[in-house]
Amino acid sequence: MYLNSVTIVGFVGADPEQRQARNNGAKFTVLSVATRRSWKNAQDEWSSKTEWHRVAVFRPRLAEYVSRSIQKGSHVLIEGSLVSSTFERANGKGKKAATAKITSWSIRAEVVRKLDRGEPEPEAIASGSQVSEDSSETSHADPF
Repeated sequence: MYLNSVTIVGFVGADPEQRQARNNGAKFTVLSVATRRSWKNAQDEWSSKTEWHRVAVFRPRLAEYVSRSIQKGSHVLIEGSLVSSTFERANGKGKKAATAKITSWSIRAEVVRKLDRGEPEPEAIASGSQVSEDSSETSHADPF
């Protein structure tokens, strides 16, 4: 038996974007969700790390709900499967520029639930603006 199932609970870093697939023209919605992990370090002080997750919603009714109801700062639960994409990117300049194979991971959402009552987490909003700029670098290489 094989299982590819992902559940995350976090905060949306930027308003969802509607996009169109290059191969068949199908519309889908993309959003970026932050999760945070906290732990006590060797000095018995709290540390934390924020991870950003790219989420793609292909089911038409769910994609419409997400683009209408979810916005930057929303607290959400996402259920879906993990999908990898590999592409090549030039790694230098000149005639014989080397290329690097890059693998990116995203979540193909089957369930998106809004958990909040309209109160965004302040740090998710502040951090989200940076990530949406960073994630735009790889958005042109989406295989979806």
